[in-house]
Amino acid sequence: MTGSMDETLQAVRTAFARLARENTGLTDIDQQIMRAFEQLMLGRPEITDGRTSAVNIAAEAGVSRASYYRSPVAAVIKGILSSPEARRPESDELRQEVARLKQSERELRREKGAEIRELRATVAAYANQIQILALRNAELEADTRRLHAQLAGKQAGVVKQLKGARTATGSSPVQP
Repeated sequence: MTGSMDETLQAVRTAFARLARENTGLTDIDQQIMRAFEQLMLGRPEITDGRTSAVNIAAEAGVSRASYYRSPVAAVIKGILSSPEARRPESDELRQEVARLKQSERELRREKGAEIRELRATVAAYANQIQILALRNAELEADTRRLHAQLAGKQAGVVKQLKGARTATGSSPVQP
């Protein structure tokens, strides 16, 4: 057992001893609840899964939840569990760690999904741009082949306007 767990158990026993001094009429049910709580804090449950909840304490003590909540021990246990320096049993700490890790995993999956959607949108945009550029490149290659054919045919002084060509002023050149 770790040092902080020893301190927690000591704090539990001290709180229960103070309760016994202040309430001389503690019943057998109260004693059962105190024993059940100590058992859970030691990490040695007999009936439950080991969590330090009111339901599990009542089950370990063999009493109803109503009896647990009516007992003066319930207020002491609530104070102990709400104390920031009180260590929970290892199983409780592990459950909290598992819950934290599951939450972290959900967050990471959500972020990954958003990133994948964003990357797919980017890929689609790039594919569209590539298709546009490929069509324009094919058009320019066709124009280049026509010009090479005109030059190879030695048609001196014959220059034909290419489709969509404009002059420097932005207007269409005048045809002779």
